[in-house]
Amino acid sequence: MDELINNLIKKHKTNCPFELASALGIHIRFMNLGTGTKGLYYRKLRRRFIVIHNELPVEWQRFVCAHELGHDRLHKGINRFFLEESSYFSPGKLERQANVFAVKLLSIGSNPEQEESCKSYYLRIGIPPEVQFLLEE
Repeated sequence: MDELINNLIKKHKTNCPFELASALGIHIRFMNLGTGTKGLYYRKLRRRFIVIHNELPVEWQRFVCAHELGHDRLHKGINRFFLEESSYFSPGKLERQANVFAVKLLSIGSNPEQEESCKSYYLRIGIPPEVQFLLEE
C-alpha cells in the first residue's frame, strides 16, 4: 500500500484526494446521501464515480474522498459504501484497508511533533478525530 501511495503522489505531484481522483479520471459528485452514508464509490459503463455527502464538514469530505479513492486503487471493481458511525464498530477488511489508505495518503509529508498525541496530530493535518479509533482496531 505504501508503494502504491508513493507512486500516486510521485506521478501526480499531490496528495490531495480530489486532485488525484481528477487526474485518474474519477468523477466526483456531491449530493445529499441522507443520515447513514458519508460517501460511496461506484463504476458505471466504464466510468468511475465518488459521491460525497454534501453536508459533511470539509475535513470529512476530504477524508471520505481519500477513503473512496482507496477503494478505487485497492479494490478494483467492488462498489463499497462508507457508512455512518454505527457501522464503524465492525468495519470489514475492505473498509479498514480504505481507512488506512486514506490516513496514509493524507498524512504523507507530515510527521507527529515530539510528544504530540495521535489525536492532536490528526487534528493538525485535517483528519477527523473520529477516525483515530478506527485505526487502533
